[in-house]
Amino acid sequence: MRTEEVAARYRDLDTWPDAEILEAFLERQFSALAAVKPALPQLERAARAAAERLRQGEGRLVYVGAGTSGRLAVLDAVELPPTFGWPQERLLYLLAGGEAALVRSAEAAEDEAADGARRVAEAEVGPEDVVVGVAASGKTPFTVAAVEEARRRRALTVGIANNPGTPLLTTAEVGVLLETGPEVIAGSTRMAAGTAQKVALNLFSSLTMLRLGRVYSNLMVGVQTTNAKLIKRAAQIVAEISGRSIEEAGRALESADGDSRVAVLLLRGYGLEEAREVLRAAGGNLREVIG
Repeated sequence: MRTEEVAARYRDLDTWPDAEILEAFLERQFSALAAVKPALPQLERAARAAAERLRQGEGRLVYVGAGTSGRLAVLDAVELPPTFGWPQERLLYLLAGGEAALVRSAEAAEDEAADGARRVAEAEVGPEDVVVGVAASGKTPFTVAAVEEARRRRALTVGIANNPGTPLLTTAEVGVLLETGPEVIAGSTRMAAGTAQKVALNLFSSLTMLRLGRVYSNLMVGVQTTNAKLIKRAAQIVAEISGRSIEEAGRALESADGDSRVAVLLLRGYGLEEAREVLRAAGGNLREVIG
């Protein structure tokens, strides 16, 4: 695996001046970003397929991983409800070692292939679901087995890995290769490989949410109004779309129980239940309702 190779470029790293070490770290971060660009077609394919699958019913977006890759997957997942209003009940993450592995290393858990398959079965993953597996090596037993079981159950499966020709990329229906190569500190894939994974996950989930109508223009119309800052942001969003004042937008938002999309429709003359019904019929896509 290229991510495990020792790069001659960084030999005797511990003898370098601090400034040069930091330059080397940063240099590899730039190259990690560059590694995402060749993967854009596959990320587009994955996001388009995910949006189509999730639009059809009540399927869930399921993230699977171990170690750093798993934690990055969870990080992407937990941001979807507050940012896009994605329902919490339609979101699931399967992390090797369980939730405790978020804050405490559980490296041995990644070797438990049977546990990966079992967790997918227990979650009753099925044809309406989208499962995203992430592993720098591309062959983590827990993650590969989970994706394999999910695909057997006819879920849409996406595999994100940093080594070519690995099981995760071939097991998943859509394989996304982020070829970041050797790390500055050999084998420490929390660095360049992790950066590329975080960016790829961000792109995938953001495009998926956008295609599900959780974004209007470039505005987060699904944002959850759970604190003062987000209430103010939602009012600004409603005012921007409707062309009305912040005060009017705020009142409409209050009447709409914090739903920016419903608030926009109220300001366009819809009744409350009528607004909710037309949005429901459009799958929550405000663009489809107001053009």
